Amino acid sequence: MRRSVKYRLLFLLSAIVIYCIGFQWLPESMQGANALGLTIAIAASYFVLLPAMYAYCIIYVGQQHWWKMLVVFSLSSLMARFSFPAELASYFEFIAWLRYPIIAVLLLLQVTLVYRVIKSLWQGRKLPGDPRLHIHDAVQGKVLSEKALQAHGVAMTLAMEVVNWFYALNHLTRQHPQSLCKLQLLSASPWHYLLANIVIISSAVFSYWLLASWSMIAAILVSSFIGYCLVMARANYRLARYYSVYIHQQYLVVNAGVWGFTMLPLSDIEEVNVGNYGRNKAVTNKHSKEQINNIHKTESNNEQLHLGRGESNVQIKLKSLQRYYGAMSMLPEDIEQLYLHVDKPEAISQLISVKEAA
Repeated sequence: MRRSVKYRLLFLLSAIVIYCIGFQWLPESMQGANALGLTIAIAASYFVLLPAMYAYCIIYVGQQHWWKMLVVFSLSSLMARFSFPAELASYFEFIAWLRYPIIAVLLLLQVTLVYRVIKSLWQGRKLPGDPRLHIHDAVQGKVLSEKALQAHGVAMTLAMEVVNWFYALNHLTRQHPQSLCKLQLLSASPWHYLLANIVIISSAVFSYWLLASWSMIAAILVSSFIGYCLVMARANYRLARYYSVYIHQQYLVVNAGVWGFTMLPLSDIEEVNVGNYGRNKAVTNKHSKEQINNIHKTESNNEQLHLGRGESNVQIKLKSLQRYYGAMSMLPEDIEQLYLHVDKPEAISQLISVKEAA
């Protein structure tokens, strides 16, 4: 796991813990004995500690824009509205005014998403590969502005709904390129797929049972949303098992299930090394027979991207930065090297050698 991702997870877990503490410990009124002290402490956590962590973990380490600090302040204001004592919660009533435009925007996005999914599935019924490839092809080789890059990232994220259906339905992948080799992924195991289905179905049934007595509409919506994840589970399984590494036109495509995706131009691959590349330690390069008796130790690779369970056995060096779309394309990051653990490492090395010779 890369440093930027670790810090994102650190902030997310910290925010969950702090907000849960606020909801559990804050009194309903300021009349209690320790009400003032608890309120000051929680308020400091909401509006000082969390923004400071967000500034470092997300803005500084993740190299994001500073205007995104509005996200954490808005979220803290919303939590304060529903968790602070009644005397103070009223001061955060302004955040409730935003619920109507937010609902309108969400409904518009939902209708747009449904339309795009249906249209894309119809257009993609004869596509020879992942729908994200065609979005990526549209901007490949172009110099994009910051705004255009953000729009491209949003398009890749929205395409995930189409990707889920594309790989979940066998008929749509009938013209998909054959796999070059397979990443060693837990999600490629039938037992993992079976367990995921059991967890999703159990969660849907439990959520319906839990909410039915309170609100039948809420129970149906929540359980349906959870049950809908069965489509993603099937897509993730088929993508990880059959289409994790393949060649599309002049690109090497690598999929870590539905969660991670990258598309590397073959002309941009500087070299491919086969060996034993451990994480968070010095690596050993065994690319050629001449190097077997003279092991060459390289610098630590703990900040590079590793895909596949266990120690990586393929190192791909790139001539220029390429983009990896992590967390279902919601957390893109630039990569200069890529480490893979595949079942046939020589297949990638031989293919690149043939392409270079040609």
